[in-house]
Amino acid sequence: MTNDRFMLIHDPELQARGERVLGVEFRAMSERVLRVTELTSRLNVLPFDDEAGKAALLEQILGAPLPARVTIYPPFYTDHGLRLDLAERVFINQGCTFLDYAGIRLGEGVMVGPKATFITMGHPVDPDERRQFLTGAPIDVAENVWIGAGATILPGVSIGRDAVVAAGTIVADDVPAASLVAGPKGTVRRRW
Repeated sequence: MTNDRFMLIHDPELQARGERVLGVEFRAMSERVLRVTELTSRLNVLPFDDEAGKAALLEQILGAPLPARVTIYPPFYTDHGLRLDLAERVFINQGCTFLDYAGIRLGEGVMVGPKATFITMGHPVDPDERRQFLTGAPIDVAENVWIGAGATILPGVSIGRDAVVAAGTIVADDVPAASLVAGPKGTVRRRW
């Protein structure tokens, strides 16, 4: 992304002339989002036992075959797909969302509970910049992590090996290895 954390939404030269034309990078991302939305819509209505159909659509969504022993239960949502890096033995339960344009890595053996959300992109807080830029930072989840149901992982977060994120937790800061975080601020409650 431009400047590591910002992507221009509109072409600045054309905008200076009063035209609201999408920037090249934003337009490419937007086209990919539309394509992946169509693919995930098809994935999410397949019969549950249609393993071949699910595998074919997930390969198109992710840009590569699923790694060995990865399980994804639909419904499954992603806005880009090509920047979602799944290691072996990852388990993703139903209703999870991965907004992965800035990159999401799930290490080996990661378990994700139902309705968990991973968000790598957002908008600046400053109202003058909000409609001009997207902000973003990757999410990195180390090996053997358990993300509880309904947890939300925000841009730029790293979660250490063997950590547990309790159900409903909002994680805005890094999580140490071998720890349990819980609550609306993702507070460390226990370490082992």
